[in-house]
Amino acid sequence: MFDSIAPAYDFMNRAMTLGIDRRWRSIAIGMLAEGNHDDILDIATGTADLAILMAHRLDPVTVTGIDLSEQMLAKGRRKVEDEDLSDTVKLVQGDCLQLPFPDESFDLVTCAFGVRNFENLLAGYREMYRVLRKGGRVCILELSTPTSGLVRPFYNLYTRHIIPTLGRAVSSDTRAYSYLPESIAAVPQGAEMTGLMERAGFKGCTFRPLTFGVCTIYTGEKI
Repeated sequence: MFDSIAPAYDFMNRAMTLGIDRRWRSIAIGMLAEGNHDDILDIATGTADLAILMAHRLDPVTVTGIDLSEQMLAKGRRKVEDEDLSDTVKLVQGDCLQLPFPDESFDLVTCAFGVRNFENLLAGYREMYRVLRKGGRVCILELSTPTSGLVRPFYNLYTRHIIPTLGRAVSSDTRAYSYLPESIAAVPQGAEMTGLMERAGFKGCTFRPLTFGVCTIYTGEKI
């Protein structure tokens, strides 16, 4: 599915969020400015938006992005080259549930809008924990469902009707943008998500809702 929507993916991200997804990434990176981030792993990196932004903003030695979709990665590699970041950002194809990296390889592990697609979320968090160095941090940026009774009806209209209609107009995969609201509704959110992170071993887990709760930043650390 992600291979098929790769050509329209960046456009749809901007259109679906009215461009606010850029602001969400910027806020997340601002939260990561303190501490060590020499070696960063960006899981489910897609077309590398977050990886590229971290390379610019955090001045790391390396940023490694991993994703299952080769077509998404191909688009990401072109963007990395255009930004003249090929020496810093490396994109590899691989399974986020079986990361091809040794234990304690990274100072920071991130994932933007990807964990809701994991077949086994707890296994994914355990892999993140395994490859993270002691003292390292994890940062998850994920779409979520607003809890406000005032916001929820507009959110439901937008995600269940407007987004799928727009997706069908620009993408060859008519199923992809109906899958989006279903996956958001199904993923653990808030305290349930941080509880899952704690089960994987992370400590000090927190969550920060953004934009009326339609996006949430989750953080934790390996002690």
